[in-house]
Amino acid sequence: MLRIPSTPRSVDLLQGFLDQMLRKYKVSPDLYGNILISLTEAVNNAIIHGNACDKSKTVEVQFRKTSDCLAVRVSDQGRGFDPAKVPDPTSPENCCKCGGRGVFMMQQLSDGIRFENNGSTVEMQFRLDCQEGSR
Repeated sequence: MLRIPSTPRSVDLLQGFLDQMLRKYKVSPDLYGNILISLTEAVNNAIIHGNACDKSKTVEVQFRKTSDCLAVRVSDQGRGFDPAKVPDPTSPENCCKCGGRGVFMMQQLSDGIRFENNGSTVEMQFRLDCQEGSR
């Protein structure tokens, strides 16, 4: 598990931790980009929206491997949110807006996503039997 303070600079710690976890769980390098982008989006959302950049709060990142899946879990100490109320970034009225694409990107790059603890925890699943481009 990685526990980081809720500051934007903490995102710099993710790549090294991800590299370590992918080696530990022997995950194909083909999944690296999708996992890194999804993880970065989830942690940024946790820091900015969940914990409101409150340095006294932390974000936790956990990895869990099953026989065919790598689960990446990000939790913050905020009040959560309703993912069903996140505006669709592909609708015409939102296409030119800055931001608002993190959850959409996580949904598109992972093979499954679920929100728990009133939205303060997100778990993304990545199938390990996939080859790049087969999503």
